[in-house]
Amino acid sequence: MKIRRICALFFSLLLVLTLAAPALAADGTADTAPPAEDTEPSEPVEPEEPEEPAGFSVEAKAALLIDPDTEEILYALNIYEPLYPASVTKIMTCLLVLEAIDKGKLKMDTVLTASESAITAVPPDGSNVGIKVGEELNVEELLYCIMLSSANEGCNMLAEAVDGSIAAFVERMNQKAQELGCENTHFCNTNGLPDVNHYTTAWDLYLITKEARTYEEFMPLVDTIYHQVPATNMAEPRDLYTTNYLISSYKTNYYIYQGAHGIKTGSTSAAGYCLVSSATRNDRSLLTVVLGAERIKIDDLTLTKSFTETTKLFDHGFHDYDRKVLLAADELVGEVGVELSQQQNTVKVHPAQEVVRLLPVDMDPVKDIDRIVTYTAESVEAPVEKGAVLGQITLQSGDTVYGTVDLLADEDVSVSRLLVFRRDLLDFLHKPALWIVLGASGALIIFLVVLRAVVKSQRKQYNRRNSARRSGSERYRGRRR
Repeated sequence: MKIRRICALFFSLLLVLTLAAPALAADGTADTAPPAEDTEPSEPVEPEEPEEPAGFSVEAKAALLIDPDTEEILYALNIYEPLYPASVTKIMTCLLVLEAIDKGKLKMDTVLTASESAITAVPPDGSNVGIKVGEELNVEELLYCIMLSSANEGCNMLAEAVDGSIAAFVERMNQKAQELGCENTHFCNTNGLPDVNHYTTAWDLYLITKEARTYEEFMPLVDTIYHQVPATNMAEPRDLYTTNYLISSYKTNYYIYQGAHGIKTGSTSAAGYCLVSSATRNDRSLLTVVLGAERIKIDDLTLTKSFTETTKLFDHGFHDYDRKVLLAADELVGEVGVELSQQQNTVKVHPAQEVVRLLPVDMDPVKDIDRIVTYTAESVEAPVEKGAVLGQITLQSGDTVYGTVDLLADEDVSVSRLLVFRRDLLDFLHKPALWIVLGASGALIIFLVVLRAVVKSQRKQYNRRNSARRSGSERYRGRRR
């Protein structure tokens, strides 16, 4: 009975250890993948300035040519250098007014009355449309005044309407600049009048303009060539003409550029001539920022270089670059091995999206662009779902990376239950805990066999002795006398 109890206890223990073996192995360091490291969000990185093309230069303190759809920089000159922006400051002023309208704080037809503080805060010889203290204009007309005719007093009127005071509005301008990632910008006024602490960069102006363009009212407003402000309580109708001569021939047709769309001009003696502009041609868009250009005289012709250099940038972008497909979304770029499937041994992968970039016209996307493919693993286990991320592809030429996209499984791959069972069985048989249990079982069985043999031998000897005693007792029949 004792041996039976020992055996029952042993095999109960064996069953428990066998069932626990997979869990023991799963908790072991040998079979456990290292945990993924926590990663902090990467800090925004300023785009690298491309090398200046041979034989191409821009005469300005700073210049930027960029594709606003892809944010590819095609030309950059001192784009992170703080400079005086002059009246291109008004792009930020306009942006904050449109934001206030979007939030319901103002409406386009909200009528504002010019305060004395709004009018007297700007010098009378600066850019203005002659608004008088007590004059009433609505928000929409004031936006035309500041973006077409660069009315400094109109900026102050809108600032007071949005935030109650010019100072509070300027604070909001700086706060918004920080929100947009403008790291080298500081505003001191609403209009761009000269101040040593009023500065920005070509790149920051791009970020501000990019945000302004998200409002549907912005481009129609700045693209207007002529607008008449209706008569007010204190003035006759006003005729407003854009100061961007790339889109207007009001004063000269020398600068007209096909496909140009006006955004904002600006000039002071300290800032020079500045222009933020955009152009569209053949479904392509470009955006330029030119700061610190000069005005020069050649014979009888006076040239404002902010316009000529912007034209030069547009020509460079449209003529010397072309939009090309580097990678098609349906292109099969490789295969990944598949295990545990009787359906197939590999699965093809394709890019998660199409990659289209502006490239120099003489650049071949097949010959001149390297494709660097990395897979998450050499092979994956079935089942595989169509669209599963199995790797990445990077498109690169030299130090320039044109894009990195995920590689997705092109089809579903089913799993074989028989192969899964075989895999699980082999995994189970390779568990160290199982072999420890089996070894212990073998040793215990041998011990029990030996023990049983010993006990059996002892019982035989005991039975012989008892048998001999009983035989002696049976031969005695009575007492001796």
